Amino acid sequence: MKLFLSTALIFLLFLGCTSIDENRKPNIIILFADDLGYGDLTSYGHPTIKTPNLDQMVAEGMKFTNFYSGSPACTASRYSLLTGRYPVRSGFAWVLVPKSPRGIHPKEYTLAEGLKDAGYATAAYGKWHLGVTKPDYMPLQNGFDEYLGLPYSNDMLPPKWKDMPLIDGNDTIEHNPDQTLLTAKYTERALNFIERNKDNPFFVYLPYAMPHVPLHPGAEFNDSERGKYGDVVEEIDWSTGVIMDKLKELGIEENTLVVFTSDNGPWIIKDERGGSSGLLRDGKGSTWEGGMRVPGIAWWPGKIKGGSLQTERASTLDLYNTSLKLAGIDLPGDRPIDGRDISPLLFEKELSESDRFFYYGLGNKVFAVRKGPWKLHIKTYSQTGKDYFEGKLPLLFNLSVDPSEQWEISDDHPEIVQELQELIVQHQEQLKSEPTYFDQDQ
Repeated sequence: MKLFLSTALIFLLFLGCTSIDENRKPNIIILFADDLGYGDLTSYGHPTIKTPNLDQMVAEGMKFTNFYSGSPACTASRYSLLTGRYPVRSGFAWVLVPKSPRGIHPKEYTLAEGLKDAGYATAAYGKWHLGVTKPDYMPLQNGFDEYLGLPYSNDMLPPKWKDMPLIDGNDTIEHNPDQTLLTAKYTERALNFIERNKDNPFFVYLPYAMPHVPLHPGAEFNDSERGKYGDVVEEIDWSTGVIMDKLKELGIEENTLVVFTSDNGPWIIKDERGGSSGLLRDGKGSTWEGGMRVPGIAWWPGKIKGGSLQTERASTLDLYNTSLKLAGIDLPGDRPIDGRDISPLLFEKELSESDRFFYYGLGNKVFAVRKGPWKLHIKTYSQTGKDYFEGKLPLLFNLSVDPSEQWEISDDHPEIVQELQELIVQHQEQLKSEPTYFDQDQ
């Protein structure tokens, strides 16, 4: 009888532990490269850059083929990731400079603030670029418990700009730091944070400083066939690998969602110092596919099926809704949120929400829209100065057939052109009627 009771008690305790583990909120890690192109990883077709850890992430997780940044520019894309909102709602330029008077508005409800309200420990290590001229714009004032990094792009250096600060929390700890140490510094801090918070839910946002130019790989990364650009990407791959290894070492990998992506496409006007958009047209700064379609990899052992390929459209805006949903937090109801909850896609289920997506270009203006396979450009721009279709507008493409945007077919589908033009008009009218916060004094 005593043996039976002991066995039953052990069984009940086991069930209780299982229930707690299953109900624990998942850890969330977002690894965010800077100016990494769609074609810059081995798993996305690059022939010489070696990315074994990201390839492993693909093999054990999900690879997206239609994953988009929120903007083809640095600041605007970061705003969209952390708020789930199109960059036009920010009220500031798509790229902030050290003296920019505006920054992320204090009334924005960031992903970090939402997860912190859900009981998460939160940390950001890397490039911030959402304003620096007021304390209200900085990471610790926007939901992060810890921060280490550069406040803006790694090329905003003297003599054009004042000294580049390396900031820890709210304090500058160094000026013009050795950038060859940055990726390792950020990774080390992330590993330490994960170790300290392994028993509680945590959120790590790691926006790397590179492969944005100038390229500063760590000393140990110096033999890529692709040169310095390849060295930098291979160091980011190393960083991804050691973070995945740490999660496995701590036994928390099955309760951690890791997403790897890029803030926009490659800086192609930098020639060999810039990256590759693969089969896609153009790059950073443009709303052509090469400017905004980026690598997207999701890894969650035991939850996301290994080796899965997701061809449905998703974006960095969707990480906001998805993360808050997984954490059990409701979206703020007092403002429009443009992202979607894509957790069904992660688990290979259908997504019922609208699949329309607006491409915001120079000046945070609508340049194009996508619905299903159809993409309509009403404006175009390229840092190269090229006008690929000699002034013809609008331009229509079927991206399922033609992801390279080579074959313009507006004359063959006037009804699709009209439908997509109406979507843009409706979207712009909605923007006029919806509440904003950036029109108030900051």
